[in-house]
Amino acid sequence: MSQVESTGKTVEEAIEKGLTELGIERKLAEVEVLEEPSNGLLGLIGVKPALVTVSQKYDPITLSSDFLEGLLDRMRIPATVEAKDTNEREIYLEIKGKKLGAAIGKRGQTLDSLQFLVNLHLNQKLQGSSYYVILDAENYREKRRETLQRLANNLAEKVKRTKQKVVLEPMNRYERKIIHTTLQDNNAVTTYSDGSEPNRKVVISLNE
Repeated sequence: MSQVESTGKTVEEAIEKGLTELGIERKLAEVEVLEEPSNGLLGLIGVKPALVTVSQKYDPITLSSDFLEGLLDRMRIPATVEAKDTNEREIYLEIKGKKLGAAIGKRGQTLDSLQFLVNLHLNQKLQGSSYYVILDAENYREKRRETLQRLANNLAEKVKRTKQKVVLEPMNRYERKIIHTTLQDNNAVTTYSDGSEPNRKVVISLNE
């Protein structure tokens, strides 16, 4: 568990310094106030800053990876999990191994189900974390991205030609983002998401 001690004029300032040093959000931290601040005599003698300990409760990458490895083990899929590019909002995990068809499934359905379960687990542990986990195996996501980009452009042309909106099949957050991003500079159409998870869909409609 990563842990730091930090000081500040107020308890909140000390906490913020600790969070910045650890590079984590408040919801991922456990805070212990060691000393309350004191203004001292006339604000000059005996002035004391607040002193706190800030600890990281969970590492979201380890939490996600360990849970996914447990799922794969129960599915009897011999594979390892490797963390790839990670930023403040998204954690990319790659399933590595041979013959990963069982982990991907038809049209990526098993991969999407695993991704859903990992995100559910992470959100439960971190109580509404803003992190979103994206799983990949055998470069499936890149191939799928290219397919979705072609689909988006073709459907945008259809919408322009027929002047009728198109509702796509339910997609996960990552795939919906690909559709939105692909068409964001297309002035002829607009895109938006409709429905509730896991049946949320992208709608492509003609710009008024």
